[in-house]
This record gives sequence, C-alpha cells and structure tokens, in this order.
Amino acid sequence: MSRPVKDYRSRTKVAVRMVMNGILDVKEAEQVLIIFVWIRMAWHNEFLLWNATDFCGLERIYIDKQSLWKPDVLIEETLDKNKAPTGPYLQIKNDGWVSITENNVVISACRMDVYRFPFDIQSCNISFKSIMYRYTEIESLFTHNNTLIMKRNTKMIRTQFEWWFLNMSAINETDRDGFTRIVYTITMKRRPALYIVNFLLPVLFFLCLDLASLLISDTSGEKLSYKITVLLAVTLMQILLNEILPSSDNIPLICKEALRLTLIRPSYLLYMTKNSSN
Repeated sequence: MSRPVKDYRSRTKVAVRMVMNGILDVKEAEQVLIIFVWIRMAWHNEFLLWNATDFCGLERIYIDKQSLWKPDVLIEETLDKNKAPTGPYLQIKNDGWVSITENNVVISACRMDVYRFPFDIQSCNISFKSIMYRYTEIESLFTHNNTLIMKRNTKMIRTQFEWWFLNMSAINETDRDGFTRIVYTITMKRRPALYIVNFLLPVLFFLCLDLASLLISDTSGEKLSYKITVLLAVTLMQILLNEILPSSDNIPLICKEALRLTLIRPSYLLYMTKNSSN
C-alpha cells in the first residue's frame, strides 16, 4: 500500500489524461463551471511485472481498486465530490503499468470576466496535483501535446449548453513548495443569441422610446409620466442582470450603458417638471 518503488529515491511517474465530454452548466453569479469529463490516470508499479508467455499470453488483469496503492492526484479547483458512478477496477499490464479510468462530473471554481457580456470568452483551469507527494516522489505528466488534446476533445464533446468549446491546452508546472501539477485550460465562448433577444434588443427599444419622447409636447402633461415609465423599465432590466452576473470590480459594459441612461434621465425629469410648473 506504499509507493511502489524499489528505491525510495526514485520518482513514480504518473500520467494523467483528461477528455471533456460536455459543458453541463456555467453559473456566472457563483463563478462555477460544471463539466463532464473522462479521466485516465496511469502509473508504474515496479513490483507487478510478469512474462506473458509464462501465463498463457495473459497481458493484463483487473483487480479491485482498493487493493493497491494509488496516487493521491486530485483536482484543486473542485468544489464538490464526484457525482458520476465510477468503475471498481484497476487495470494492470504485464510491464508494470497500472491504470484507472473514471467518468467525473467536475464542479470547479472559475474566475470569470464578464466585461464584454454577452460576447465574452471565458478560460477556466482544471489542475491535477498530488496532495502529499512532492516532485522528488511523484512526477505528473500529460501524455499528449496540445494539438492532439484539442483534436481529441473536439471529437469527444457531446453537449455544450449555451457555450461554444474553443480550445483546450495543458501545461506541466512545479510550484515553489515542490509539488508538480498538470493544468488543463478550457477556453469557451458564450452563445449570445439568447441575451441579444432578452437584453440588447430591449435596451435599443428603450433608447428609441427615449428619443421618441422628444416628440411629445411639454404642455400636454404626458411627457413626465412617459419618462418615468421608461426609467422603471430600465431599472427592472438592471435588476435582472444583477441576478445572473457575478459580483466583480469589472462591471459589464451593458450595465454601464444602462446605468448611464438611468443617470441621464433624472435631469430630463427635473427639466420637464420645471417646465410643467411654469
């Protein structure tokens, strides 16, 4: 059950491969990414070697995954335990390589920049790192280059929710504490059609209504109530945007424009009130 090396000074190489099957949800307000991924992890066990010809050509066996040592490589950004069913077996080859393949529903933290909402592009990291073993004991590796990673993920992805999958790349890095990690970066783009219909078109419509108010006579007494109605409509839209967007120092451009219209209107209202009283 300990690290399977004959010399404790040697490192155990752990290969990690992640393939994304779908983008299930992106919660901007909570800054959470939910994806369904296929993860394969393999490592070398120096004590599990045999000659296949001595055992009727047997090259691999399957045993319960609780029976052998496994590297404690976990996802750093995860916020919840895996909710997908996992396989109960490890695969052992006659050359000593042990592997495990699991499906995972990964619920991870992802810092999002929504300044260009709804035309924003988001990048989220999925980092695999050992909790206990340093670089001198475990070396984490990814088995494919970025071109092959992108090609494989494009082929395997099944659902993208309201997002377009653009790219996936991986790097291997070592932190100052001596731990190695594999960082997969997922890049995706929002599908803007729904937000154009629900938010951008209403903003343009309110702008047209605001300009149309110039055609209303100041003496009719209807201009003030008309402006107040438009102001309430824009305020309601801002409340809806506030519910779906994360709290951030970088305020979305669409909110800034709506706020600018909201701040300009009170001056109009004050001007019309004075004219009505005159």
